[in-house]
Amino acid sequence: MSILALLLASATLAAAPAPAVATLTTRSGIRLETLEPGTGPRPTRKDAVRVLYEVRLADGTLIESTAEPAGLLVSGVIPGLTEALLLMRKGGRYRVRIPARLAYGKSGNADGSVPPNADLVFTVKLLAVGRPASAPRL
Repeated sequence: MSILALLLASATLAAAPAPAVATLTTRSGIRLETLEPGTGPRPTRKDAVRVLYEVRLADGTLIESTAEPAGLLVSGVIPGLTEALLLMRKGGRYRVRIPARLAYGKSGNADGSVPPNADLVFTVKLLAVGRPASAPRL
């Protein structure tokens, strides 16, 4: 193979577009991007989940991040995250943009880290789905 052919072949590979991220926007305005598809079950409102997650303001400011898996009750989190969790599959990784009215709304959160009327962006890896034993309510 000639050098020109090798250069053309490598240029074609480098110019190949990145795989498309599947995006779903719900009627309520939540935008869920599938970064890695899951193949396991979807949680229900009665389930507990184990997740790794990070939460940012829409401007990119980091609010919270987990280093270890966290246990959550699907029905015990902000409404927008509950709605998003119901659309996820075990094993998947997702980016979720939640409008302020489905997050902390006009008041922000209690510790002030989320200001009033702030949209939130979660990145969530759904590790496990099951019935709650003693998962904390957040």
